[in-house]
Formats: sequence, structure tokens, C-alpha cells
Amino acid sequence: MTSNVIRIGSRGSALALSQADWVKQSIENKYSHLKVTIKKIKTKGDKILDSTLARIGGKGLFVKEIEDALLREDIDIAVHSMKDVPTEIPAGLHLAAIPRREDTRDAFISRDGTPFAKLPSGARIGTSSLRRQAQIKSLRPDLVCETLRGNLDTRIRKLSEGKFDAIIVAMAGLKRLKMEDKATEILSPDVFIPAIGQGALVIESRADDSRINDCLVFLEHRPTRMAVAAERAFLRRLGGGCQVPIAAHGVLDGNKLSLSGIVLSEDGKAKVSDKIQGKISDVKSAEEIGKRLAEELLSRGTTDILSSVYRPKV
Repeated sequence: MTSNVIRIGSRGSALALSQADWVKQSIENKYSHLKVTIKKIKTKGDKILDSTLARIGGKGLFVKEIEDALLREDIDIAVHSMKDVPTEIPAGLHLAAIPRREDTRDAFISRDGTPFAKLPSGARIGTSSLRRQAQIKSLRPDLVCETLRGNLDTRIRKLSEGKFDAIIVAMAGLKRLKMEDKATEILSPDVFIPAIGQGALVIESRADDSRINDCLVFLEHRPTRMAVAAERAFLRRLGGGCQVPIAAHGVLDGNKLSLSGIVLSEDGKAKVSDKIQGKISDVKSAEEIGKRLAEELLSRGTTDILSSVYRPKV
């Protein structure tokens, strides 16, 4: 590897490549002497498409193979969707930069333009996310949730083919692929809480690679890191992974951080939620707010809900 080349590792979906290309263009625009390349890497989550994400389980379904390539020095940086990144980072790696966050909300797309609240009883909603399924069941227990895997284009195609009456996807993905006009309705985070880290990208690198880390500083957006740190601390304290019915949404206003969180049973019948606020000055103080909210929910029955989620299925 020459000193003027930076190699990005990315999943091969259109959305992942769009995100990696944005990082590529940003670095090349900032440093005219650098050349950035993108290497596509297939992850476990990309290879297994006939099961729900919760069933294939494990941590790092969409990042492990890319992190392995980073540790082998086959690539210099990895670009991930933050919501896919486990709360525990492999030794030797770190989250070098978190750029400004895109839209955090979920987008509801129905085949005929019917809004979520007016879908007929028995309508089929496609999603692979336990978080989304549980919130759908909590709000509309009369609807039917069905597993939908695949990239964004595939999900929208399956909807148009009539395999589902509606789907729910991240609004950030639609915007990054310039498909926001597909959204029938944008779901308010006050009603439908997003995934931890939703809408944020993260650039991961080797912690001791000063050449690369110095190049990435300009991409860092402090308010996004603070909000995401609180959300991830909330998830970490609850012992949750990326594919559990846990959601949180942090918003930073000056030095005041507001954090909403919810834990649900898989059927949506049991849930515990709350919202707290606090002043922050750094990542540690943001994480303390996440831990405080988790402790509050744990004191109100969250442990029993999570035990039912983690209980082996027979």
C-alpha cells in the first residue's frame, strides 16, 4: 500500500456503496493528493437471506467480515451504518469518525398510499426488524408482520409486486438513494422510536493508524457522536444486541441531551418506555444519560421483558 491510497471496505448493496462513495468523495475533495478505493465485502447478514435477522443471531451480522479485513490490513477504513455496529468494538479498532447524522426516522411505504393508521385489519407489513415488528404490534395488533429481507431496492420491488401491503424502512436510506418520494408517511420518533444509531454512519479504523485517523478528523460531527453515544450506552446497559426490540432516540440541543427509550416484548403487548434529559460536556457524560435511562427502565420491569426475548425458541 502506498501512502497516498486509502482503501475503504464496504458491503456491496447499493445503499452501502452509496455511503462508502460519499466518504470516498469527501476524502478526495479534502485531500487532492489522496486516492480512495472501495472494496466490496460480503458479510454473514448478506449471505443468509432466508431467515430473520433475530434467528440467525449473533453480533456484527453486517460488520464482522469487514472488521476482520481491517484487522488483517486488507483495508484501511470501514464504512458502516451505525445501527449495525455492536456496542463492543474489537480490540485494536475504534470508531474514528461519526459524520453528521441523516434523518433518524422510519418511513412507512404502502402499496396504494394508505397511511399506517388507516391500513385495513389483516394487512401485511414486511420488515426483518424485531424492533419494528414489536412497535407495529403494540400500535396495531390487528396487522400481520411478515419477514422481509434484502436491500432497499429488493424490499420496494417486493412491495410493488403485491407480496406485502406495506413496508417500513429507514428514511435515511431512502434519502441517500434519492428515493424519499417513495415514502407514504414518515413516522414520528415520538410514536415510533428509531433503532439505536439509525441515520448515522461511522468510519471505523485501526486505533494505532495515525496516518488514517488524522485524515478522518474533518468528518467528525460532535453532536451526532454525543447523541449516538447515549443511545449505544442505553443498549449496552440493557445487554441488547442490534436485533432486539429495544429502541432509543437522542437529540442534542446545545449542551442539553434528550433521550427517549423503549423496550418491548416481541408481541408488543408488554413495553416500558421513558424520556430523560441532562447536560453533557463529553462522550462520557452522554453515556451516563444512556445508562441512567436504562437503569430507570430496568427498575420498572424491563428485565422480565428481555428475558422473554432472549429465551430459546423451541
